[in-house]
Amino acid sequence: MKSKSYHSLFVLLLPLTIFLMLLSCNKNQDEQKFKKTIGVSLLTRGHIFYRDLEEGLTKEAQKNNYELIITSAEWDLGKQISQIEDFISRRVDAIIVCPVDSKGIGSGIGEANKVGIPVFTADISAEEGNVIAHIASDNLQGGKLAGEYIAKLLNGKGEIAIINQPAITSVLDRVQGFKEAVLNYPELQIVADVNGQGVRDRSLQAATDILQAHPDIKGIFGINDDSALGALDAVRQYKKNNIVIVGYDATPPAVDAILKGTPLKADVIQYPKKIGETTINEIKNYFEGKQVRKVVPVQVGIVDKEALEKDKLK
Repeated sequence: MKSKSYHSLFVLLLPLTIFLMLLSCNKNQDEQKFKKTIGVSLLTRGHIFYRDLEEGLTKEAQKNNYELIITSAEWDLGKQISQIEDFISRRVDAIIVCPVDSKGIGSGIGEANKVGIPVFTADISAEEGNVIAHIASDNLQGGKLAGEYIAKLLNGKGEIAIINQPAITSVLDRVQGFKEAVLNYPELQIVADVNGQGVRDRSLQAATDILQAHPDIKGIFGINDDSALGALDAVRQYKKNNIVIVGYDATPPAVDAILKGTPLKADVIQYPKKIGETTINEIKNYFEGKQVRKVVPVQVGIVDKEALEKDKLK
């Protein structure tokens, strides 16, 4: 009798079990259907800026159930183009690139364009290829802030130099903004504009060359903190502690140097986590068919010893 009862119960429950299984299967299929995958090619993971940017991307992607495939080109254009080609073969729904070379990346972006995968750039823009939106700090404004700060400390007079990295569009904007600010001070003269390639050792050499060629230099603008810290190394070697240096990024080593009262007096501060979050939100808008701005600027600021000490007291 018990066997018959169990059999009857099984027969009654079988349709319900099948229904629940089908429901679960359909739910999984729906989740798979609507889940988006985004390929990311960072410039590098060696800079704190890009690690923070990655954190912002990841945090916002998790909120929207997007899967990120994150890679890093480590300054290698060929490697970055290969990463984009891999994203294309994996049929991702969108690609985010922080270009190693603003012009050279055009061929990789063009390949994604051919198969209809939308491309977004973060921090560094591309000069070629169709990009849906570029999300970055307002680097033009950041350069102006740096120029105004140096002008203020030097009372608008003296010879100054730039440690540059002209292959990067965001850097070109910084330098343009800096030069525009300096134009307001006729007695402030830019006597050198040298490529430090954005890394500390090359920037040390660039700054050394500047100090040798222009012994009366009064100020240096480094387009990122490695450039500014390289300049600081050179200034210390030459014992020219009266030279004013302004950097860009406000990374911990630079902030530490500012707080210690070194010739590195101030830094333009960016908000890379905000850039990452904003990039994902712009991609979400695109997925949902909403209007997406071609260029999305993210606010910047400037910090010196006084501002940093005040912030520590909060």
